[in-house]
Amino acid sequence: MKVVLKRIAAVLVGVAVVIQFVPAARTNPPVTAPLYAPAAVVEVLRRSCYDCHSNEVRWPWYSKVAPVSWLIVNDVREARAELNFSTWGDLSAAKQADLREECYEEVSEGKMPLWFYTPLHPEAKLTEADLALLRGWSGSTNGAGAERD
Repeated sequence: MKVVLKRIAAVLVGVAVVIQFVPAARTNPPVTAPLYAPAAVVEVLRRSCYDCHSNEVRWPWYSKVAPVSWLIVNDVREARAELNFSTWGDLSAAKQADLREECYEEVSEGKMPLWFYTPLHPEAKLTEADLALLRGWSGSTNGAGAERD
């Protein structure tokens, strides 16, 4: 039984080493049309959203270790496809307004930041003050009636 367990362990270690050679495309394309918003709003978004929803991702050390790297790269790719603050200025004013409201809905309902992101990035957790700021920026009438910028 010990021999079998040692062989299984050796195979698992071998697989873990080999998969490190399967690259994950961690990219940060140029910022072409950044978000222009009040500084406080940008600060909250940078702290809580930009690591997935921009071309300014701060790739952590564990994003270089397979298979976690594959999951992170996939999550960032999907997040950028949904909303990318680095190309925000390319969107129409109507689309920007829709996305501001959608952003606020996602964070106010606790869907963003994702539950598995905040334990490793506690600074990304949104406070009530952050939510109020984003509500005002979004133009949402949920809660305090705020105006769009």
